Amino acid sequence: MTVPNGAGPFPMLVLVQGSGPRDEDETIGSNKPLKDLAWGLASRGMAVLRYVKRTKQYESKSSDDPDELTVNDEVIDDARAAISLAAKQPSIDRNRLYLLGHSLGGYLAPRIADGDSQIAGLVIMAGNTRPMGQVLIDQIRYLAAELPPDQANAQIANAEKNAKLIESPTLAKGQTVDFTGAQIPASYFLSLRGYDPAKVAAQLGIPILILQGGRDYQVTQVDYNGWKQALAGHSNVTFKLYPGLTHLFMISSAPGTGPGTPQDYARAGHVDPQVIQDIASWMEGSGKPGVKNP
Repeated sequence: MTVPNGAGPFPMLVLVQGSGPRDEDETIGSNKPLKDLAWGLASRGMAVLRYVKRTKQYESKSSDDPDELTVNDEVIDDARAAISLAAKQPSIDRNRLYLLGHSLGGYLAPRIADGDSQIAGLVIMAGNTRPMGQVLIDQIRYLAAELPPDQANAQIANAEKNAKLIESPTLAKGQTVDFTGAQIPASYFLSLRGYDPAKVAAQLGIPILILQGGRDYQVTQVDYNGWKQALAGHSNVTFKLYPGLTHLFMISSAPGTGPGTPQDYARAGHVDPQVIQDIASWMEGSGKPGVKNP
């Protein structure tokens, strides 16, 4: 818990990581995007709560039965528990509890907020609107362009096969899916059946800020446009695109203006200060539907 100087009460933002077993900083290589957000926002008067993801802390014991793992086990239950914990802190304004989800956390943010009246607003950073299988195929196609043709074709074919399996009506508990090299139980994907994040977001009356990096090759502007199309005309929703930033909302190390590369994750950097300032400005004005901050 990162708290500004002073007595408060402070608005609070709970941070939810992307896919994979992540620590409280969402450490990826030398980068710690959630730590950057926490320290940056606390310096602007916002308290921040972050936590080690269950799948990092407990690995295969993240659910009572590893073969029955769901997104509730991996993400949703703990995010809601973190919101409840934040609400009990004496220095926090319970009426200004926000949730920020990055990548998978952004994709699931509307579902986390749905039915949880404690959440006063959402920040969605690089959250996909397309099904996970389709996002996977596009990622593999982009990365495979650098591989020999035979190897590239094999990787794309495998991604397409598993994307079809994820959506197959015959998918059942007890099966596994090869998701980017990891064997994921079918129960995980079955727990996402019928979930449309943009549709759920459209039914929420709370303020929502949707941010996208223009050089993100994992979650792309196709997803960003999906949010915009589904939420067009919703006065409680604000959008912002950062043309030069990657999936981690850092400046890409690759020349040009197109999607970045995996090398961006290996290069040490920090979340762009403008992103932090925009989130802080939005939080300051987000209690008033229709206020377009930033």
